[in-house]
Amino acid sequence: MNNGLAHIRDTFTRAHHENRAVLMPYFTIGFPTLEKSAAILHSIADSGADLIELGVPFSDPLADGPTIQHSTQIALEAGTSVSGCLEVVRELRQRGVTQPLILMGYYNPILAYGVSNYVQAAAEAGADGFIVPDLPPEEAHELEQACREFGLALVFMLAPTSTPDRISMVTSRASGFIYLVSLTGVTGARNALPVDLADFIQRVKIKAHVPLAVGFGISTPEQVRQVGSQVDGVIVGSALISAVDGAPDPSQAAGEFVRRLKDSLIH
Repeated sequence: MNNGLAHIRDTFTRAHHENRAVLMPYFTIGFPTLEKSAAILHSIADSGADLIELGVPFSDPLADGPTIQHSTQIALEAGTSVSGCLEVVRELRQRGVTQPLILMGYYNPILAYGVSNYVQAAAEAGADGFIVPDLPPEEAHELEQACREFGLALVFMLAPTSTPDRISMVTSRASGFIYLVSLTGVTGARNALPVDLADFIQRVKIKAHVPLAVGFGISTPEQVRQVGSQVDGVIVGSALISAVDGAPDPSQAAGEFVRRLKDSLIH
């Protein structure tokens, strides 16, 4: 069983030595089908992703915009379950995917599965950590404890509206990295980056002892390059799903999209 925290730390360290940010694509497991999503994720890994966020579908995804909601709805209609998601993680590891894999999903399915059981099953499948958008740090102790037990990361989120006290609490308890939500609102591609993003990053950077990654609204190679010059990691989700949705060859479309983003960080 791998140590997820060390795996994530090594990934950020390697990118830092290469003087670039970590590229962190998000993709929904089970979209458009479980089998196709595994092939798409494998293509994403092959095309330069440094770390991959795997969306675990849920019926009420509060933080997700229409594009990701659409993908999770299709995944659920196709019968994607938590156990099925863990099987995809296991399959990716068996097929040679070495990048850190972070399960991003809501707390209800984790509770239903059993917190400790879920973390153990995820660790055994080969996952490295979790992002749970609807779990505030104040209520995260049980999941935090289970993650410590199995060496996995529990990634907390901060938003531009986060108070100094909230920033202090999250930075003091952070593991893996901190997910900075670039804007107030839901996920989805935007035409421009928020004007106050640099100020928000700076407020957190002063206190942080783990890498910072920015997500929500980042969609183009130029935006990836801009954000990547300010933080340690860049997260792209909705734009990747849009590039795949309806493509004649979804795996190829995903690979080409990720390659373009990665090129913007290297050059």
